[in-house]
Amino acid sequence: MSADTALVKVHEVHKVYHRGSERIDVLQGVNLDIASGDFLALMGPSGSGKTTLLNLLGGLDRPTEGDIAVAGERIDQMSGGRLARWRSANVGFVFQLYNLLPVLTAERNVELPLLLTSLSRAERKRRAQVALSVVGLSDRANHYPRQLSGGQEQRVGIARAIVHDPTLLLCDEPTGDLDRKSGDEILELLRVLNQEHGKTILMVTHDPHAAACARRVIHLDKGRLNSEVPA
Repeated sequence: MSADTALVKVHEVHKVYHRGSERIDVLQGVNLDIASGDFLALMGPSGSGKTTLLNLLGGLDRPTEGDIAVAGERIDQMSGGRLARWRSANVGFVFQLYNLLPVLTAERNVELPLLLTSLSRAERKRRAQVALSVVGLSDRANHYPRQLSGGQEQRVGIARAIVHDPTLLLCDEPTGDLDRKSGDEILELLRVLNQEHGKTILMVTHDPHAAACARRVIHLDKGRLNSEVPA
């Protein structure tokens, strides 16, 4: 893959935190290109900087040094307001613990990201129903999170992540809180989103079984990318 054709370009990215007088170098000169339609698994020990890198790519944080471009836009240079608008239009997040609101039905949880848009109520509802259909939960649209299994809750979380047709899908340990059967169903869903719907996915995982479902596996250790191998 040529860097010129990459959807995501990360160039010499550093991320430094300070705890009192202590300097913590979380990322140290990370370089990474991700092609449109790729599916990457990001592995590494706890504290290696995986979630930090995910947050930087999703515009939730900014690098201390270095460049990050997504679809040709330098997100590291955006103002706070512009970055928030970019994030709501271009990034879907899938979390380990689902982060669903218990007082809302599955459909209303999926609709949440669309409340930031100018879409009509009817169009928001239609798109939420389409997203639930994609993840196989049309029949659970009016169920509350407490009425769903863990695997179903994660499917709702994925539907919420794709409802606005994002450029990039970022998954942080999406199977980490599930049993193997439910986890495998979620991994199969991610595979379908990648291969049949063309979604570009970066998935943080500790699980080699989950990583094997990706097209590529990259390893982060002590803030540096050490290797990249086909899955």
